[in-house]
Amino acid sequence: MRVGMTCIFEGHENATDEEIYHNELRLADLAEPLGFDAIWGVEHHFTSYTMCPDVLQFLTYLAGRTERVQLGSGAVILPWHDPVRVAEQVAVLDIISNGRFVFGMGRGLGRIEFDGMRVPMGESRERFVEAAQIIMQALETGVLEYEGKYYTIPRRELRPRPTRSFRDRLYAAAVSPESVRIMADVGAGILINPQKDWMEVADDLDAYRATFKELKGVDAPAPLVTGWVCCDEDPVKARDMAQEYIGGYYEYVLNHYELGGRHFDTTMGYEYYQKLARSIQKHGSDRVVDNFIELQIWGTPEQCYERIVDIRSKVGNDGFNGVFSFAGMSPQTAEHNLRLFAAEVMPRLKALDPVQVTS
Repeated sequence: MRVGMTCIFEGHENATDEEIYHNELRLADLAEPLGFDAIWGVEHHFTSYTMCPDVLQFLTYLAGRTERVQLGSGAVILPWHDPVRVAEQVAVLDIISNGRFVFGMGRGLGRIEFDGMRVPMGESRERFVEAAQIIMQALETGVLEYEGKYYTIPRRELRPRPTRSFRDRLYAAAVSPESVRIMADVGAGILINPQKDWMEVADDLDAYRATFKELKGVDAPAPLVTGWVCCDEDPVKARDMAQEYIGGYYEYVLNHYELGGRHFDTTMGYEYYQKLARSIQKHGSDRVVDNFIELQIWGTPEQCYERIVDIRSKVGNDGFNGVFSFAGMSPQTAEHNLRLFAAEVMPRLKALDPVQVTS
């Protein structure tokens, strides 16, 4: 199994934004020496939820500070960007990093972000599909050209020319069944950010794998799973960390995405979130916070390993990306979390043989 770490730059009242950036970058510098296979970043805007508005900029910085690790975007939110500029930035990053970039895409969920980017949220599905087609065609052929509903692009060469295919380095963030079908259509593997029961995720992946095989004629790539990690030698302390930090992180999620909001009722393409919002409105947020904690990776090193193996048995992922710093965790706590996982959990994960999952 491939093992990566994800930096999210979550803001909190215990540090300035600048201090948070320096702390996260210091952790990122540890990834390669500690033996991680990849460093991943995210894209979000306008709130302290995660303060990385340009994931490709962050990864380009890391390309110059590393030699071996892959660099993954989890994800570039295509409806918020000019697809021509994304194709250019990706081509440059891949050349600078000597082919170490893994391209993760997404279509977005936060109303505050769509409004700030001046893009109607209800157009995200169609914009994502068009933008993905433009970008992937350009990266595979070196040519930009498209005529669609939202984008019309005259024929131009992409320079610098891409030198490597992204067909086996393409992923897309997906939680809802609606997104999963779209990602199969564009030929992307799935980045799983856990928000619902793993058996529900497994059902969605079965549909994705069947659709992928029908559309592409080959088996779908194995998914990658991201998990929020609280690892400690003391199981009681680890449980307390999970309640404080993982639960605290999901409070940020609820606020940033307005997951209990009624706007999902009138926004096309977000049917899954309509149901989630109604559940939160009816039962309150405590239940979804508790459920989120149970989906994550916390406990002693042995317990963390067992949780990841259990997830793998259900969804067949061949990679795990851990988030080790979030929700006001001190730099010292985050570093201990990272180092303990790297020393005692990661070697055992890397030794696992590929898992076979059939739909």
